[in-house]
Amino acid sequence: MNSVFFKNNSPQQSIFLKSRKDCKLAIGNYRFEYNAIGGGGKGICTLKNKESVYRIYFNPNCFRVPPLNWKTTTILGVPILPGIRIEIILKQFEGFINSKTGDMSLDFSADFELSIFKLFKAPKLVVETALSTYKVNSNRHKINGMSIQKDGRVKLVGLANILPTGNLILDKFLSLPNEALAVLNCEVSECSS
Repeated sequence: MNSVFFKNNSPQQSIFLKSRKDCKLAIGNYRFEYNAIGGGGKGICTLKNKESVYRIYFNPNCFRVPPLNWKTTTILGVPILPGIRIEIILKQFEGFINSKTGDMSLDFSADFELSIFKLFKAPKLVVETALSTYKVNSNRHKINGMSIQKDGRVKLVGLANILPTGNLILDKFLSLPNEALAVLNCEVSECSS
């Protein structure tokens, strides 16, 4: 791992995380295939202890998350309807990375804002979870993450409990409160500070 990732033992490192096209999101009975190419940002890693564990911080204002729309998102292979757009407003993305094992865990917090042709804007969905390389397991979802590979590929997975928004139509449509699943396939690379 160290021969591919952090090539030196500096107490501060920088990485770039970029999302790939083969991502997935699910809530209730809805399963979305999400092409997140173009997303990503630079993270600052600071050595936490002598066991090669680094704290990692991504600035939410500088980390790009592509919206869900007919260009990026499908259900059962069919693009979602034009005019439907879900903006993901990132509020927190930070955690740790183990440079020896390639394991990562990132606290993720974001508002998901649905709009339809600018004519309708739903109350935001608040999503808070830990996206990690570990296994997630619930009554509805079972999936394994994947630690950072030699080519930089990594799979982060997480579950979140989504609370009602107060909008009766949206809450009924998504059967809120409900569980959501995120599968984020990414590439991680070392970059200059």
